[in-house]
Amino acid sequence: MVKERIQHVIKLSPSQVKDFVRAAEKCDFDIDISYGHVVVDAKSILGILGLDLTRKLTVSFFGQNEDFESYLAGVAV
Repeated sequence: MVKERIQHVIKLSPSQVKDFVRAAEKCDFDIDISYGHVVVDAKSILGILGLDLTRKLTVSFFGQNEDFESYLAGVAV
């Protein structure tokens, strides 16, 4: 298990949310997605769709999953 928090800054369009959540659900650790003081569970489609998707989003987690990190690299800002 990773002992320090990993963060990635990403940008998602509404059409990418479903794929993002599918990638996050494959991880066996908690993942948060946020901007400013708003934080939601990254495995929640409704939570993510409630965010302002025109903003840069920060994905934070304590864990390691190469497939998920590869996905994040594809939507990185």
